Amino acid sequence: MTGEASKSISNTLPWDGGRSPFSLSYGKLMIWFFLVSDALTFTGLLVAYGFARHALAPGMEWPVGELVFNTFPGVSGPAPLMYVALMTFILIISSVTMVLAVEAGHRMDKKGVVKWLFLTVLGGLFFLGSQAYEWTHFIHGSHARVTLADGRIAHLASNPHHGESIDPATFSMTLGNSYTVGGGEVVSGPEAYKLYESAISVVSGANMTENEYGPPSYANFFFFITGFHGFHVTTGVILNIVVLSMALKGVFHRRGHYEMVEKAGLYWHFVDLVWVFVFTFFYLV
Repeated sequence: MTGEASKSISNTLPWDGGRSPFSLSYGKLMIWFFLVSDALTFTGLLVAYGFARHALAPGMEWPVGELVFNTFPGVSGPAPLMYVALMTFILIISSVTMVLAVEAGHRMDKKGVVKWLFLTVLGGLFFLGSQAYEWTHFIHGSHARVTLADGRIAHLASNPHHGESIDPATFSMTLGNSYTVGGGEVVSGPEAYKLYESAISVVSGANMTENEYGPPSYANFFFFITGFHGFHVTTGVILNIVVLSMALKGVFHRRGHYEMVEKAGLYWHFVDLVWVFVFTFFYLV
């Protein structure tokens, strides 16, 4: 009986033990178990984020993503979500290159696997660098949050910690939250500077206890969820580098299969898919 015939017969027989019921290796099955459990973790985090957003105390507003993340390297003016869109696009493209690496492995094409895996690693590194840039912008801030003496909230037109000394003649601030739709009343000149001088507190940027953008929980969720995802991307990049090194040494070619590339690909596709949800929750909704 030929190998092809026995394969076709075994697919029609009922499962009676002794082999994988799904025709999956042990390694692939364990990867799927891990990904399902990890998906539940991210689901819980995003649900908690949504609950916190809609359970704000009266008078508090959740920041709008396009007003918070509006910088682009080398661009002086506002560029709402442009850089986030670029890093998301690069991450999705890296998922495509991973598909091509897996396909090359099915054809036992060592050069193809190496080429596409290398491009996947580059995409992952670009994403991590972009995330570091976004975190830096988020932590430093762009419009300091000022609590006035009468309890009102205002945002400065520019962060005084990032520029030169304040000129009262050109000083301006927005009474209200500049990170939500609608903004507020703009006060400028000596009147605005007088309000600023008598302010109770000035918060520039964000940390785990206070932030200029709005409720402290906004920054807490941003740091935790995007940081948790960034940890996954870092792990994926390291894994892809290890697999790439093994492919270069011909380890998989000697084994006669490139299943390890498929397993790394499953993890990488999961990381990309999770970012689509994180991107939607934090930046678009």
